[in-house]
Amino acid sequence: MARTVGSSGPKTLAAIRKAGLDLIYRHGYEATSLRRLAAEVGLREGSLYNHISSKQELLFSLVDDHMDQLLAALTQAMRGIEGAEGRLEAFVTFHLRYHMQRTAEVFVINSELRSLDEKGRAVIVGKRNAYEAVLIEILDQLHSADSRVAAKAIIAMLTGVCTWYRPGGRLSIDEIVPLYIRLVMDGVRP
Repeated sequence: MARTVGSSGPKTLAAIRKAGLDLIYRHGYEATSLRRLAAEVGLREGSLYNHISSKQELLFSLVDDHMDQLLAALTQAMRGIEGAEGRLEAFVTFHLRYHMQRTAEVFVINSELRSLDEKGRAVIVGKRNAYEAVLIEILDQLHSADSRVAAKAIIAMLTGVCTWYRPGGRLSIDEIVPLYIRLVMDGVRP
C-alpha cells in the first residue's frame, strides 16, 4: 500500500492506531509485527518510530485510551441517575451498548492485558478497578451478598455478549439490553 498523498503526522498516527488495533484483534499481539503494521499503513518499518516508540507502547496506548473513554462515558451515562436499581439498570444498559459497538477494542483489552508490561498492566488494572468500583457501590446499596464477587460475575456476563452478538443477527441491541437487565436484576434481588 502506498503512503497517502498529503498525509500528516496526526493522520498517519491515527492510521497506525487503526491498523494496529485491527491486526492485534485479528492475529493477536504476539503475531502482529511492526513490519506487517508498517505495510498495512504504507510506511517503511523504520518510519513507524516517528509515531510510536514500540509495539508495546502502541498496545498500551490503545488499551489506555479505551479505558479512559470507557470511564468518561460511564460517568456521563450515570449522571443524574438516582436509586440503586435505576443506577444498576443504567450501568447494565451502558456496559452492553458500549461494548457491543466496540468488539475489537473489547477483545484486545481482555485478551491482551497479559501482553502489557508490568507497569502498563498496573495502570490498566487500576482503571478496570475504578470501573468495577462503580458497580460494587451500586451492589452494596442493594445489599448484595458479596458485592465484589457479584460485580465480577455481572461484568463477565455483560462483556461476554461481545463473543456472540453480531449486528444484523437474530436479536438487535435494543432487544438484548432488556433481556440482560432482567437477568442481572433477578440475580441481585433478594
